[in-house]
Amino acid sequence: MGKLTTIFKDTAIYGLSSIIGRFLNYLLVPLYTAQFSAASGGYGIITNIYAYVALVLVLLTFGMETTYFRFTNKTHTDSQTVYGTTLISVGTVSLSFAVLILLLLKPISQLMGYGEHPEYVGVMAVTVAIDAFLCIPFAHLRQERKAIKFAALKLLNIAATILLNLIYFYWMDGKDVGYVFYINFVCTAILAACLVTEYAGFRWKLDTKLLRTMLSYSWPILILGVAGILNQAADKMLFPYIYKGADMQSQLGIYGACSKIAMIMAMITQAFRFAYEPIVFAGVKDKGQHEMYAQAMKFFIIFTLLAFLMVVGYMDILKYIVRNQDYWVGLKVVPIVMAAEIMMGIYFNLSFWYKVIDKTLWGAVFSGIGCTVLLVVNFIFVPKYGYMACAWGGFAGYGVAMLISYFVGQKYYPINYPLKEIAAYVIFAGLITAMMWYMNLRVDSTWMRLLVNTLLIISFTAFIIWRDMPLSKLPVIGKYFKK
Repeated sequence: MGKLTTIFKDTAIYGLSSIIGRFLNYLLVPLYTAQFSAASGGYGIITNIYAYVALVLVLLTFGMETTYFRFTNKTHTDSQTVYGTTLISVGTVSLSFAVLILLLLKPISQLMGYGEHPEYVGVMAVTVAIDAFLCIPFAHLRQERKAIKFAALKLLNIAATILLNLIYFYWMDGKDVGYVFYINFVCTAILAACLVTEYAGFRWKLDTKLLRTMLSYSWPILILGVAGILNQAADKMLFPYIYKGADMQSQLGIYGACSKIAMIMAMITQAFRFAYEPIVFAGVKDKGQHEMYAQAMKFFIIFTLLAFLMVVGYMDILKYIVRNQDYWVGLKVVPIVMAAEIMMGIYFNLSFWYKVIDKTLWGAVFSGIGCTVLLVVNFIFVPKYGYMACAWGGFAGYGVAMLISYFVGQKYYPINYPLKEIAAYVIFAGLITAMMWYMNLRVDSTWMRLLVNTLLIISFTAFIIWRDMPLSKLPVIGKYFKK
């Protein structure tokens, strides 16, 4: 239980910073949706460009974050050499990318549909190149278990982003969507300056032999990452090319804005990953590791289901994150996107079996299959059903990848997951969700819906306490519940 406790503690730190950060970031959604109506397509531009940014970030880091954790914990490698080699390789690729995009800025901008505004593409290319390089110092902070510094810098970056956006769009009453990207660049530059101690003060060394070995480990992770990010962002990148309606930018903006509400799942998964990944690789040979994997999976599912119910139950409040009511027509995608994010998180948990035995090619295969499913659904159904097909495409892609990874993993690296216990939580959460939807359809009073949904969420929480978290075992208050 020691490592599981450590995961919970670090996840709490990462999670708190992510929760606060996401909450602050959510402030941008009402700001942007107030400034850019759905019909204007402004938020559609933001959604589209940031989808490209997500993909490029994965390409530029090419699996070296996970590879860094794996190799820095190998007994026959020097951690400083691994860190230096990782920094140099990622930095070189990122710099080369930025230079190449700037040299070919005009044709690339035209290809993306931004021929009239190539500056959008140029500034984001430089920004994402810096972001990719900074991923390695941040990975180093996680490896060194400097969770507080990690969280503080992430929150600083978000606070600066919020402040500059408020200054431009609120106090200066700005209307140019391009300033969203300029502000992002400024904040990334500030973050780079704050991390200088993480890439200074030691001798940078590129070990070419080590790099070749690391690349042989990382390239399947790159494919896995590309397929994974395509599951998240391909619909937003391909939508302008597949959906031919005159309201294309409007539809994309609605989908992007409403999907933001569902991103609490991505936040939980990310927080869990930040804490989980270094610990798993550090203790890969420890006894009891399999039991830790199984318990971590169970509690991950429990708390993501709780988060799902809270978002669905309080949709009447959360919808105001999207300030402009002309976006609300897309709120029906939120439960679908959230369910897809839960399956993505489960898939991430399952992925460790092939990472710890150095068979990362399996990850590329699974993610590739899931991505193919997503693309097929999008190409077939988006022309007719619009952004709803995007939501269901992600659901189908993650679901397929999750199931295949589980069944293959049980053959090569069997782990005794508590499936019956997990199923009990899934079934109970499903019943509560059905009751919430019934209330939303039958009851007109918002306050009555919120009251009933709150009682249903409390019932699920009580079920968790009864099954897996007895009050008698909780700190401080536990003594009052002991027999």
